[in-house]
Amino acid sequence: MALLTSRIADGLAVGPDLEDAAEAAVAQALAGLSAPAGLVCFFICGEDPDDVAKAGHRAMRMAPGAHVIGCSATGVIGDSRGVELNSAVSAWAATLDGARVTPFALETLRTHDRFVVVGLPERLRDDQVAIILSDPYSFPTDAFVERSAEVLGDLPLIGGLANGLRGRGSVRLFVDGEVYEEGAIGVVLGGPIAVTTVVSQGCRPIGPSMVVTRAEENLLLELAGQPALARLEDIVSGLEEDERELVASGLQIGVAMDEYAERHERGDFLIRGVLGIDPEREAVAIGDVLDIGRTVRFQVRDARTADEDLYELLDAHRQEFGSVDGALLFSCNGRGSSMFGSADHDPLAVRDTLGPIGVAGFFAAGEVGPVGGQNHVHGFTASLLVFSTPSRYEH
Repeated sequence: MALLTSRIADGLAVGPDLEDAAEAAVAQALAGLSAPAGLVCFFICGEDPDDVAKAGHRAMRMAPGAHVIGCSATGVIGDSRGVELNSAVSAWAATLDGARVTPFALETLRTHDRFVVVGLPERLRDDQVAIILSDPYSFPTDAFVERSAEVLGDLPLIGGLANGLRGRGSVRLFVDGEVYEEGAIGVVLGGPIAVTTVVSQGCRPIGPSMVVTRAEENLLLELAGQPALARLEDIVSGLEEDERELVASGLQIGVAMDEYAERHERGDFLIRGVLGIDPEREAVAIGDVLDIGRTVRFQVRDARTADEDLYELLDAHRQEFGSVDGALLFSCNGRGSSMFGSADHDPLAVRDTLGPIGVAGFFAAGEVGPVGGQNHVHGFTASLLVFSTPSRYEH
């Protein structure tokens, strides 16, 4: 748990009685604050969705003077630990003196020719960030996030796709006393609050950067004037054996976020999956649709690269912004023990670099965060919302 004089603190409780765990986790987080909470977030992993809902009600009643949001998950993060696939509740509480907290609940309505998302608050000039938690089975998170600039302008979105241990139908979302079984919920934070986002995609490039010279839907047909598959085969043939194994276990592709940069290195790309190949057309299928002229570079991901990337980004954040009070952490459910051998890796990395701060979150089915100034949904990332000490920003 964070220091007792903190503006932000976290809590974690593990055990089969989810209501008791919810009460214990939130109480632990609240006890770590030096003033009453303005925002409380909690995350619940439990087998029975009804038990999860009851635990969520208990958590929301614990902080009557604060805005409270939360969701179900297949794993939670708190108290420097990650707990995967076991009954547990994590909580995070912040004082946020002077900040404006505006909760929302989103739903999708069908019109005669399209879907419309309703429920988003009106954008205010001093809005700083929006936290979003969504049900991936009922809410079009990818489309909403990718087009968020049309409504929200440059407002960063950070958060994750919730889930439940029983999959579809087991997701529960919580906001200010209400429980939702579909859609998306969250809060917009505005006013005098110092927040920044960190998105660690954990990949490293292989081969050269190349321009897409021919494409059709999500098929890359030509890269730098040559068949895309031939380009990929040339790159792989020049790799060491261990790198070839990484390619075989999960090849990625990076889409350059700044087309005008002289060089494109790690961190300069939006990472998307390589879904397969089409030998007849000598094409590579990817998890995105790209225009001709975009710059791409193939990527690989492994535990070492993901570890280095997260630590480097957090260390750079510490050097630039100095003292930090806390962070919300949305880590892919493909990270944790399956990538690092330990569910504790990401929260420990945050505290190793940023200090003994309040950190909580969950293992998400997809992570939301900005890259290159644009909001995206990611996979295998650690997306963080970091709360810096306000005095740094006072003049």
